[in-house]
Amino acid sequence: MDERMPSPIEDYALIGDCRTAALIARDGSIDWLCLPRFDSASTFGALLGDDTHGRWLLAPAGVVVETSRHYLDDTFVLVTRWVTATGEAEVTEFMPRGDHHTDVVRRVRGVRGSVEFTHELSVRFDYAAALPWMRQTTSGHGRHALVAIAGPDALCVRGGPRLHANGDSHRASFTVTEGEVVDLELRWFASHRETPGPLDVDTALDATVAWWREWAARCSPTPGYRDEVHRSLLVLRALSHSDTGGIVAAVTTSLPEQFGGSRNWDYRYVWLRDAALTLHVLLDHGFTDEAQSWRGWLLRAIAGDPEDVQIMYGIAGERRLTEREIDSLPGYDGASPVRVGNDAFEQYQADVFGEVMIALREARRVGIEETRFSWPLQRALMTVVEANWQRPDNGIWEVRGPLRHFTHSRVMLWAAVDCAIEAVDVHGLDGPVDRWRRLRSAIRDEIEAHGFDAERGTYTQYYGSTGVDASLLQLAQVGYLEATDPRMLGTVAAIESELMTEGVLARYSTDGGVDGLEGGEHPFLCCSFWLVEQYARSGRVDDARTLMERLLSFANDVGLLSEEYDVGAGRQAGNTPQALTHLTLVRAADAIAAAAAGIPAVTHG
Repeated sequence: MDERMPSPIEDYALIGDCRTAALIARDGSIDWLCLPRFDSASTFGALLGDDTHGRWLLAPAGVVVETSRHYLDDTFVLVTRWVTATGEAEVTEFMPRGDHHTDVVRRVRGVRGSVEFTHELSVRFDYAAALPWMRQTTSGHGRHALVAIAGPDALCVRGGPRLHANGDSHRASFTVTEGEVVDLELRWFASHRETPGPLDVDTALDATVAWWREWAARCSPTPGYRDEVHRSLLVLRALSHSDTGGIVAAVTTSLPEQFGGSRNWDYRYVWLRDAALTLHVLLDHGFTDEAQSWRGWLLRAIAGDPEDVQIMYGIAGERRLTEREIDSLPGYDGASPVRVGNDAFEQYQADVFGEVMIALREARRVGIEETRFSWPLQRALMTVVEANWQRPDNGIWEVRGPLRHFTHSRVMLWAAVDCAIEAVDVHGLDGPVDRWRRLRSAIRDEIEAHGFDAERGTYTQYYGSTGVDASLLQLAQVGYLEATDPRMLGTVAAIESELMTEGVLARYSTDGGVDGLEGGEHPFLCCSFWLVEQYARSGRVDDARTLMERLLSFANDVGLLSEEYDVGAGRQAGNTPQALTHLTLVRAADAIAAAAAGIPAVTHG
């Protein structure tokens, strides 16, 4: 039998427990799960290879007539309905919340007639490099379990008929009739611990649904886009680690930016930029507890010499994220190499100072009190800004080419200083405000002298360049200038002319080799959502709505968006689900709603 290849990226739905997450294909196969954290080695890695690299299949054995799926409202509890020639059944899948274990539950319920299910388990720890020792056991609870152990990892699977060895996997089949329920459960545990007992599935399901809905109920709605905004905010919460407060950029590594190419990166870490922007949209929608948690994470992660601040960290604040290639996984549909770790942690990206200072300012604006350390932390960041504001950097897109004076980076440094000045002037905190005012003016003067092409009426990607960059759309967002300023409108026109492809924006032109990488990429969705926001802020509300609807059509059937989109092929690309995509979706929706209501645009500045 031919090995099954991974499904299209848009075919995957996510379930998670705010510590890790599983990706489930429409055909019922869990193809990606890292245990027990987002950044742990994969246990099921078929997403980056085929089913021999680990998966957990649960699907009808016969011909499927119809498949549909949805999340229970305002949760990450996935319900898939299968219709076959002999009947209909429903599978409810979730990762329980709050029990301090890492579990996956798959509940099968017969709806009508009878449906035979195939149950197949292929466990491959350590990115498919470790084939586990499997043993059948009966616990003191009187329930049969299949236990897999390799090195530090172990898991047990219970429920349904006994699984039998079939080569390097284990298989079983069972049939459900109307009203019949079969519960399957997987529990990860450290191999030196005792095998955990079985779950009370009813209690776990009720508690998980209640937790997600209680969290979602705190959300202030966005008129016109309630469902899309709620789902995106839920995605951002699912990407936030409940114990540490770290917010990962995505749950995957090495899903390609170009199919068959080598632009494959590990996004299972906490970028200061993405986390700060996520915090901002959560605050906009009433989630202040998350701000407290993230600020605590930030204080711990960057504690020490402010000169050592990194642009990204591990989930608990780990500093060393050395990048390496994994030979045991061949890559998604031939895109290689598969990378674990990300050498971008060693880059200098000046814009992160602006994003962090903006996020902390927004927390202050909504009434979150400064702690003993939070303002001293910001003062320390300002010492780094003052000492390094003229340094070239790698820019927001983490280019691996020559360091440059990226215009977006300079504007974000301006925004960092602007935030510090406000803290003194408005909130009465202490700091050398006169010196900061002079620095803010100096940065602006430099940007206008070297980052603006007066002849063409546009800001440029970096000093001395002629091209533009979609990140320049953030200039109005951070208050550097108004969205209706002629310089901003000229920049928008240049971006539309140079970066618009099939109705969506590229980040920048890859033809000039600015990023030091081979090959191209598909349009990054966050850039087009930035353009929606700019349209709405500058009075082009109809254009904003039109582009917004186009972008929302790229979401999959359960509302998830990846990093990029291949418009020609009509498929998602890049790591998924992507925090930056979903948070910019929320901002775009909020901007349209504000414009429709006649509310003046509110900038960070």
